[in-house]
Amino acid sequence: MIQKFEEVKKAIIEQFGGEVVCAEYTNLMQPQLHVEAANIKEVCLFLRDDSRFFFDQLSCLSAVDTGVEKSKIEVIYHLYSIPFDVIFVLKIETERGDGVIEFAEVPSIVDVWRAADWHEREAFDMFGIKFSGHPDLRRILLPADWEGFPLRKDYVEQEFYHGIKVAY
Repeated sequence: MIQKFEEVKKAIIEQFGGEVVCAEYTNLMQPQLHVEAANIKEVCLFLRDDSRFFFDQLSCLSAVDTGVEKSKIEVIYHLYSIPFDVIFVLKIETERGDGVIEFAEVPSIVDVWRAADWHEREAFDMFGIKFSGHPDLRRILLPADWEGFPLRKDYVEQEFYHGIKVAY
């Protein structure tokens, strides 16, 4: 797996330059390549369209709130190449904002993989991440008038929702 990871990393650096790669985490079960958030869509398009890799599937898009102290939100993309049976993980970071007025914002990859539509909506719903260029960014799991984003570390659960006690 590390050999394929190194091959993909090298191709990304050749295509976009070394400054697009922020870090790499090869000591994990699934190695991750941390790239600049501003370049995520172009990197994903490259990995999808390059015949050496053909990452034709977005298997998962998830997010992690690093907390108020670090003030970052990470978005992790699990890519899969069906013909080559290869998994590749990309990660980006962005400022988390306060989730009320200021929001984390990253480019949408819906134009790259249609599956990103619901994945990005879930990340928006739970973390308040704005995916710029998303065609229909609205809540998907919670009611449209829900207050806050439940998977943020600073989330404060509302006591009542339409007269119904929220906490058990």
